[in-house]
Amino acid sequence: MNLDDFSDLIERPDGGVRRDAEERRERFMVPPGALGRLDELGEWLSAAQQAVPVKPIDQPRVVLFAGDHGVAALDVSGRAAGSAHELVRATLEGATPLAVLARRFSVPVRIVDAGLDCDPELLPEQVVRTRVRRGSGRIDIEDALTAEEAERAVRLGMAIADEEADSGTDLVVLGDLSVGGTTAAATLIAALCGTDASVVTGRGGAGIDDLAWMRKCAAVRDALRRARPVLGDQLELLATVGGADLAAMTGFLLQSAVRRLPVILDGVVSAACALVGQRAAFRAPDWWLAGQLSGEPAQAKALDRMALNPLLDHGVIVGEGSGALLALPFVQAAAALAAELPERAPAADEDDEKEETEGGDDGQEPAGGEGVNGSEPAGD
Repeated sequence: MNLDDFSDLIERPDGGVRRDAEERRERFMVPPGALGRLDELGEWLSAAQQAVPVKPIDQPRVVLFAGDHGVAALDVSGRAAGSAHELVRATLEGATPLAVLARRFSVPVRIVDAGLDCDPELLPEQVVRTRVRRGSGRIDIEDALTAEEAERAVRLGMAIADEEADSGTDLVVLGDLSVGGTTAAATLIAALCGTDASVVTGRGGAGIDDLAWMRKCAAVRDALRRARPVLGDQLELLATVGGADLAAMTGFLLQSAVRRLPVILDGVVSAACALVGQRAAFRAPDWWLAGQLSGEPAQAKALDRMALNPLLDHGVIVGEGSGALLALPFVQAAAALAAELPERAPAADEDDEKEETEGGDDGQEPAGGEGVNGSEPAGD
């Protein structure tokens, strides 16, 4: 498998349809620019859907890729190594912020086990059946995956994207349930942006103290030494310093772009996978929205590199897709406004033009005997 092959498969959203949507927007009774970014989003959705007016977002879905990372054993996370299955269980039971929001917004949630480090019996069969391997390697000293496992993980993500597109999902909210995932994500972003570990290392969704942050910086630094020699091959990069969940998410993002399925990115993990995807197919980011700014420095660098402007900045750092899901109503509002706002009546426009014509030069002298420009008449 060569991820660069996606470059030939991914097209941009339809530019002609977007121009039609822009022209339609200019005919609204609400003045252009009055709705701010909602206008831009509505036009983007029209181009993605190839439809004017835009169709409503009726079948969104949250897709979460789950996995454990061996680097968490260095105590670089606010959660215990190998405990990502607890996040999965809590989400399934409706006890996480993401689960509460999904319930409130009536959005179904799909969890994909790509690399959890737990006994399969602890979770439902529909979750664990997709597992590529049990946990990912400790990226500061060893590869996260073998080459075969990396390809399997990417193909898993591609298959999930196809299933969602075929089932009628019209927009995906993408997130992760991982322990140690932000360390791997920071490494990928630092490698692809050519920056140092301290510039990209944040404190994760669970929060860590200064000592843990220093350990995390050291882990990213050591992993970076292993990542830089393989920058020319995105699949090898994911195998070296990524993980099963990150590789699967990258495959999902690329195949979603192939299938013209829009995706809202959440935090630093999805941003890292998107950056790998952009490296493989430069048109792919045209199909993605940045849901929120998470406060992770690596996420900000990745979004800047992809020219993605976050929809929200509310200080939500919990991860797990929560910030991206909060952006969903904003996107749905943009679609509703673009589709349902009334246009100016054509008859009114014609009357305005007629009045302008009748109010112009009718061959009579201007009132008051003045010249056309308001000057005194020439002569007596």
